[in-house]
Amino acid sequence: MISQDGGLSHPCYNGRMPFLIDGHNVIGQMPGLRLDDPDDEQKLIELLRAYLARVKKTGTVVFDRGLPGGAGKWSNNLLEVKFVPRPKTADEAIADRLRKAHNPRGLIVVTSDAEVARVAQHVGAQVRDSATFAREVLAAPVAPAKKETGLSAGEVEEWEKLFKKPRG
Repeated sequence: MISQDGGLSHPCYNGRMPFLIDGHNVIGQMPGLRLDDPDDEQKLIELLRAYLARVKKTGTVVFDRGLPGGAGKWSNNLLEVKFVPRPKTADEAIADRLRKAHNPRGLIVVTSDAEVARVAQHVGAQVRDSATFAREVLAAPVAPAKKETGLSAGEVEEWEKLFKKPRG
């Protein structure tokens, strides 16, 4: 949720949410997305949801301006979507939240903003630049190892014994 002053507060933020993402910074680094596209936020949100599901993590993406009243419908159990109302910026809201966080060490802050990165490092959060993160989001998912199908020789033998037993 966004407080009246544009700060971030959400129960999953403290300790469980590893990604805090500056949305427009990532859009600027994402091939196929443009900041002048009216649907850029929604397109990024879809990409982030798929990425977070793939890496089994959660996160919050923060945008400047946008749809403050409509952000709730874009959030789900993997991704919280926040729009910071004017005059505050996403950078300011992220930096403020980092300064006030009880335990920011578990966070990965995704930004291209030098001041946000400095604040994140100062409080002990990890920093990932937006270009690197964009490449990770767009990377092809790693195929899971194929699970061996079929029964082992021992399992076949056990089933044969079970079915060959006389009923009674």
